[in-house]
Amino acid sequence: MANSSTFKRVRLGALLVGSLALVVGACASEDPSGGGDAGPVKVGVVTSQSGLLSAYGEQFTQGFKAGIDYATDGTGEVDGRKLDIEYADDGTDPAKATAAVTSMVGKGTQIITGPVSSGVAVQVAPLAEQNQFLYISGSAATDAITGINDYTFRSGRQTYQDVVTSARIVGDLNGKKVVVFAQDYEFGQANVAAVKAVLGEEQGADVVPVLAPVDATDLTPFARQVIDEKPDLVFAAWAGETTNAMWQSLSQQGVFDDTVVVTGLADRASFDSFGPAAQRIDFVSHYFAEASDNEPNKALVSYLEGENVKADIFHNDGFVAAQLVVRAVREGGDDVNGMIEALEGWEFTGPKGQQRIREEDHAMLQPMFTASLTGEVGALTPELGETLAAEDIAPPVASE
Repeated sequence: MANSSTFKRVRLGALLVGSLALVVGACASEDPSGGGDAGPVKVGVVTSQSGLLSAYGEQFTQGFKAGIDYATDGTGEVDGRKLDIEYADDGTDPAKATAAVTSMVGKGTQIITGPVSSGVAVQVAPLAEQNQFLYISGSAATDAITGINDYTFRSGRQTYQDVVTSARIVGDLNGKKVVVFAQDYEFGQANVAAVKAVLGEEQGADVVPVLAPVDATDLTPFARQVIDEKPDLVFAAWAGETTNAMWQSLSQQGVFDDTVVVTGLADRASFDSFGPAAQRIDFVSHYFAEASDNEPNKALVSYLEGENVKADIFHNDGFVAAQLVVRAVREGGDDVNGMIEALEGWEFTGPKGQQRIREEDHAMLQPMFTASLTGEVGALTPELGETLAAEDIAPPVASE
């Protein structure tokens, strides 16, 4: 483990939450494995089985199971030790996630992964530091996860990488207006901050946020605000069950007739929601199955086909999380510090290509893609544009 100046490991000691310390202490003495190498390894997957992002949580879980199958050669074991995996629903709710994590830690779980909600992910990270368990955030894209503490890693991309990729699409924006159309919570706010930093401060654009409440269902007034700003570019950052309604509102207000629209390529279920505008949008993508042809991606696609599922946007993040879990257990055993050291600086091949965990702040350096949708509504297919190398879109090193 490198002693980085950017963040330091915090020991349990007096920092441990009092009530949780009692639970953990009591349960630790009752651990039937006795902490020995022969016992199973407890792993927790806390993700959205219900709530706004439940479809994404389902993909993460499916991808995680595929990744465990791949990384353990179908055994579910690491060096003869069974991975005892517990799944829990966070309901896309930070309080519910905290309760699930607390319960798992009380039962001796040393590795927890899964959140797909940025709001959930940033609430779980401090618990990892306080209670010294390995935390691998899932598909949550907020930049705040990178460098938040020594115990926290991520399996997905972060918002900065989305925005830098979009900059490659749109070209010179100096003096032009960019509207960020997003939901008013952690994910949307993180996108606004990243667009301001990359397209605003670095490229000279005038960045204006238009934020809708995360539970809003009538999005027409917000789409109207986008039009009224007369932007040169709209950067749409949206997630969850209202995605279709958002695109319909933009289309009805004529946004596609007046400006360039860039957005992340979401799950396949959303493709038809773009309607006739599907082929007029420039897409940033962190994963779609057609973008890669390596062995991990083939394994992911094949495993999911066996479950009658087509590989989708967040399956990759679950698969990569599983790769990190197996690496941590194989190299670190029961020692969380050893697990951390095993992951820091690790280079590996995930479904999307070569990836590296940056030692200084645990950023997940990874390739990104540009894409377009081809075909007709009802049969739209993503087509790869450009693949951007991991190092070319690396975020700045995070600091506390």
